[in-house]
Amino acid sequence: MAAAFSIPLWADLLAVGIGGVQGALFAAQFRDRRLDLLGVAIVGIATGFGGGVLRDILLSTDIAPLHSNWYLVVATGAALLGMLLERIFVRVNVGITLLDALTIGLFCAIGTTKALAFGLPEIPAAFVGVLAAVGGSILRDLLLNLPIALMHVGSLYAVAAAAGSLTLVGLVSAGVDVYVAASVCVALTFGVRVLAVLFKWSLPEQRALSRLPRIRPRPRR
Repeated sequence: MAAAFSIPLWADLLAVGIGGVQGALFAAQFRDRRLDLLGVAIVGIATGFGGGVLRDILLSTDIAPLHSNWYLVVATGAALLGMLLERIFVRVNVGITLLDALTIGLFCAIGTTKALAFGLPEIPAAFVGVLAAVGGSILRDLLLNLPIALMHVGSLYAVAAAAGSLTLVGLVSAGVDVYVAASVCVALTFGVRVLAVLFKWSLPEQRALSRLPRIRPRPRR
């Protein structure tokens, strides 16, 4: 299992940092929860770490945030920055959405790329990328005791990540440079998520499917 390429530390830290800022901004909105500063910081750190930790667990490798001093430093600093910027971004809700989409794109690209480097086939590698992309948001929602956004109408978290990760593995298989493919993955995932929010795209709701007319068997004579 010799990796053909490795993830630059700065890229992983960038994803953790943006995830930490977004998680803290998101948590700080819920004033009715009476979260203290430590609580908001923990949510931000968990959001920044969630995708990477889940990725490394699935790959049965060392959990990256536990093997460098920089991860916790960056995640904590990002969470604190998110708290300081909350008053600005809460008035521009689109800022939180953009950071959320960028976080998904970065973790998707890094997760898929690392899975390919570990020798996983294309489809499992894309699956790891999708789970890495949504891991932070799942952990964030669990800590805040909120319905998991991934599983509700209108999120398209997983759909955006799947589009990006499948594109990445397709480009790499076609011989495109992995860094170019990863950049396309981030851009595509980001674009699908933002467009889904702007135009209210969503998958069909389960209730809507249940309202379809049922075909009843004719009674036997």
